[in-house]
Amino acid sequence: MMKRNLLLLLGAIALMTVPLLIHASKETQQLFTGTDDQAEKLVAESGYEPGSAAFWEPPSAEIECMLFSLQAAIGSGLVFYCIGYYRGRHVALSNGSGQQQREDSKDAPG
Repeated sequence: MMKRNLLLLLGAIALMTVPLLIHASKETQQLFTGTDDQAEKLVAESGYEPGSAAFWEPPSAEIECMLFSLQAAIGSGLVFYCIGYYRGRHVALSNGSGQQQREDSKDAPG
């Protein structure tokens, strides 16, 4: 079992490093640039001037990355909370406990 895990680990490392070694030349470094960088370069070449400026610039790239990660975490937390809430509600209603709640609310005054 240990040998199998070691082989899987080595295979995963090879899958991650071989493509980087194949395209390691300086001419192909542009293959690994992000689309944001490529789009920014094209916009700068076109001569476009933005109509407004950012009201706040993060002090460093690390803080910008942290804020982006925080935004992603909050968004995914909200999405998965809603999915869990509606899934739990569906399970409760299908088990009949929701039926009991509806009957109790009909008996309540108001």
